[in-house]
Amino acid sequence: MAENLDTPSTLQERMPPFSRLLGIQFTTVSPERVIAEMLVRDDLCTTPEILHGGAVMAFADTLGALATVVNLKHGYSTTTIESKTNFFAPAPAGTKIIGDCTALHRGKRTMAWQTRITNESGRLIAIVTQTQMILEPKRAVAESNAVDPASTGTQ
Repeated sequence: MAENLDTPSTLQERMPPFSRLLGIQFTTVSPERVIAEMLVRDDLCTTPEILHGGAVMAFADTLGALATVVNLKHGYSTTTIESKTNFFAPAPAGTKIIGDCTALHRGKRTMAWQTRITNESGRLIAIVTQTQMILEPKRAVAESNAVDPASTGTQ
């Protein structure tokens, strides 16, 4: 049973500190899709005042990770195991980018997401495809690694 994270405000509260630092604002949340916005601030830019590629990637990574979280059972977590970014256009300081993250695969052990990042007029800035590994709760992992004394003959 997935946690109740189906509202932008609930997901906003769940955001990690680094993502808060970026200023990400969620607008739409469902198990298949997450949409968020981010203002391109000067402190996120390179020279000449365009959004740093790492900030673009971090924005998309946050969307894919939290889209996975929306689908997790209580106590489960996630980590990114693969990410690929294609850059198409710059995002100048003072503009807003929009990330539209959609599910490519939602399985038991992994989920894959594609995030299209555009500016406010719809121009494509980047596409990020990422894979998230689903991590079981620590207790469940410890129990699954436990050795059954009956199977080893050391009762």
